[in-house]
Amino acid sequence: MPSSPTNAQSGLLAAALACRCPRCRKAYIYKPGFLSLDLVERCPECGLELARNDNGDGPAVFLIFVLGFSLVPMAFVVDMLFSPPIWLTGSIFSTLALAITFGALRPLKAYVLALQYKHRPEIWEKT
Repeated sequence: MPSSPTNAQSGLLAAALACRCPRCRKAYIYKPGFLSLDLVERCPECGLELARNDNGDGPAVFLIFVLGFSLVPMAFVVDMLFSPPIWLTGSIFSTLALAITFGALRPLKAYVLALQYKHRPEIWEKT
């Protein structure tokens, strides 16, 4: 069955969610360590140079904007509807923000890296 753009995009997303190499989709792209965001130098399976094409803080900034846009209004709504003590609202939404950040940052960074690999192949070529 020929590969359609939808299948290619879903394969790219699946590889990113699993934090796998965007080329071979087999090897893990992060160095070992608890919540490490450091990329391995090159993919052990296919040799793609990952660290040279690191996407920096872009995914983190995107995540900050999305969380700020969604969690702050939710905190206001919860405060207006239920009127919990301010420390409780702060504790709940701070914990929620940290949990979402730690859970989403690695896959989001992997997805941005995979999108760079797909749409800007010239930066992946050896110089």
